[in-house]
Amino acid sequence: MDAPAYLDSSLTTSERVADLVSRMTLPEKVGQMMQLNAKERVTSLIEDFHVGSILHTSPEAMLEADTAVRGSRLRIPLLVGEDCIHGHSFFEGAEIYPTQLGLAATWDRDLVQRVARATAVEVSATGIHWTFSPVLCITRDLRWGRVSETFGEDPYLIGELASAMVAGYQGDGLGDATAILATAKHFAGYSETQGGRDASEADLSRRKLRSWFLPPFERVAREGCRTFMLGYQAIDGTPITVNDWLLGDVLRGEWGYTGTLITDWDNVGNLVREQRMYPDYATAAAAAVNAGNDMIMTTPAFFEGAQEAVSLGLLDEARIDEAVSRILTLKFDLGLFEDPRLPDPDRQREVIGQPAHRELGLETSRRCLVLLENDGLLPLDASGTARRIAVVGPNAHDAQTQLGDWAGSSGQADWLPAGQPRDMILTTVDGLREQVPDGWEVTYTRGADILTTGPDPEGELFPDGQPRPHVVHPAAPDADEIATAVEAARAADVVVAVLGDRIEVIGEGRSTATLELLGGQIALLDALVETGTPVILVVLASKPHVLPPAAERASAVIWAANPGMHGGQAIAELILGAIEPSGRLPISWPRHVGQQPTYYNQIDAQHGHRYADLSQEPQWVFGQGLSYTSIEYSGLRLLPPTEEDVIRAEVTLSNTGSRPALETVQVYLRDEVTSATWADRELKAHRQVSVEPGESVAVELELPVEACSIVNARGEREVEPGAFTLLVGPSSRLDDLLSVRFRIG
Repeated sequence: MDAPAYLDSSLTTSERVADLVSRMTLPEKVGQMMQLNAKERVTSLIEDFHVGSILHTSPEAMLEADTAVRGSRLRIPLLVGEDCIHGHSFFEGAEIYPTQLGLAATWDRDLVQRVARATAVEVSATGIHWTFSPVLCITRDLRWGRVSETFGEDPYLIGELASAMVAGYQGDGLGDATAILATAKHFAGYSETQGGRDASEADLSRRKLRSWFLPPFERVAREGCRTFMLGYQAIDGTPITVNDWLLGDVLRGEWGYTGTLITDWDNVGNLVREQRMYPDYATAAAAAVNAGNDMIMTTPAFFEGAQEAVSLGLLDEARIDEAVSRILTLKFDLGLFEDPRLPDPDRQREVIGQPAHRELGLETSRRCLVLLENDGLLPLDASGTARRIAVVGPNAHDAQTQLGDWAGSSGQADWLPAGQPRDMILTTVDGLREQVPDGWEVTYTRGADILTTGPDPEGELFPDGQPRPHVVHPAAPDADEIATAVEAARAADVVVAVLGDRIEVIGEGRSTATLELLGGQIALLDALVETGTPVILVVLASKPHVLPPAAERASAVIWAANPGMHGGQAIAELILGAIEPSGRLPISWPRHVGQQPTYYNQIDAQHGHRYADLSQEPQWVFGQGLSYTSIEYSGLRLLPPTEEDVIRAEVTLSNTGSRPALETVQVYLRDEVTSATWADRELKAHRQVSVEPGESVAVELELPVEACSIVNARGEREVEPGAFTLLVGPSSRLDDLLSVRFRIG
């Protein structure tokens, strides 16, 4: 008997999809639309649900799943998904890079693309086809637990880096055996939370969405990101899961998106439970599918609900066919029917944690560090008199915390309870001990704890069955630990205090009411600066924090984000002057939690520039970061256009110091008179330029005229004729920017 047409690889994908869909029963089609959690069981998901995709799958479970697929009627291969967010998060020995916010501090599109490409090479060798990354959410309220998963606060920078990450994951096309599916998430407005609380209702107008939240998504949609994940939240009373305007009119209609939509974790169940939009799973399933969802993540009741919806006439089977066709298109384009891309031990030995990826990890760790303050202490003179360095703090020698969320022991994968291999990770203590010159001494004392946890009084599980995170209790200062740290500081020439946060206050369901350093850390820092020994404060933290007054007495402040496996080496190299600080803030740092939100491109208001008792000016602003030299900007001027609809300018950078610099030239734009309220300035372009000591470099800048657009009161994006100002400099702070006027007629 001839093989069915869908197994004929000489046919087009559309021909194969059509043939396969025509052979499928309704239960098989509905099963293809389901992605279920495979932590505990695999075979039954295929036999009982005909499931099309699984996630959170251990390496052993993948082989079990393949056996079950080969025993099924149509033998449709699975799509295996995982949160490979900043490296192959849950595979032992994989390279873990800085978190997405840390990568954003590099402002380097090429570097981010290389990280995604290296991640795809490792992920593809382990039987996973699909990463739920990148996150395109805009950070607004820093109390939100998922800030570290974002690229920060600016739509332009988010679009640049998300575009790079998608290109890295998907490579030269899905036919490439090292390509994996990228996912743009969480579409859209998920980060506009109430009080910073994760997955709360988002208070957003359609105009506000179009102005800032949608542009990064539109960019990757048009560039071919193959999947989009929908947020949990509702906007103006309509959950994203059933938002016909956003999914249909905008994404599918205006942008012409033909990719696959997947819900976030149990969004359909959320429609029934928390959001109470539908009385049962049949009506909820019908609404979700009719709105445009293709794959339903972790809602087992969707299986019966969708079939019941068809029988009741609530859902046309033709709509199910559309969704299944998009899912099968991914599988055929990936070539899974010919090669299911199972775990390949030989490739794993070749590529997992390979030297090139380790070198890339070190490069990103170096580039993500942001020097925020320096009174001249740094860099320490490694050629000078031998010194004693006292390293203090709860994050100075905590290897797994250094990696951040979605990284081994962060709680999402039970097959890596101890996290990534300790010998792959260099903490600050490790780094300094390796990097200091002979004769120098490095001591270490913890000095303080950050927190303890206890059960959530509301119960062990959420209504959907997921475990509730434990409630965090700040640890009390320990007088004996602080005394030991003070003794070490007094005996040292310099103190490196590594403070920050921990996984218990990072991630989904882990938003915080405060931004202060928790536990005994403030008391510890107070005591350290009182010793009179110079203090280098390293904030190894998932996101910006409100630092205590004692931080102003530190000789230097470095933000390290969660800097990946090589973070400790990079921090040591920065302190000792072996590398130059080049990171720039992708996000503003507040002075007080009550300033939230603090992003730089807020719309001006008559009295909105300050509180009665506090300035609204951040501690450090978007784009800010120091070098070990000084760069002067001068001579900003417009250049004659060389092509239509492109604005050209030139600025001169002069290195007036004694060390080289990698300068991030930032280009902002102001529309002087607008028909609807708009931000004072917005980042529209940037360039990174190497400038040697004593060198002056003329830097050409280009800006498409379309970047001069606003969204008018009718919700339409347009370039309004009139006067504009180009602002160029090293940060978003007005005092740092040169300006030149131009007109668009």
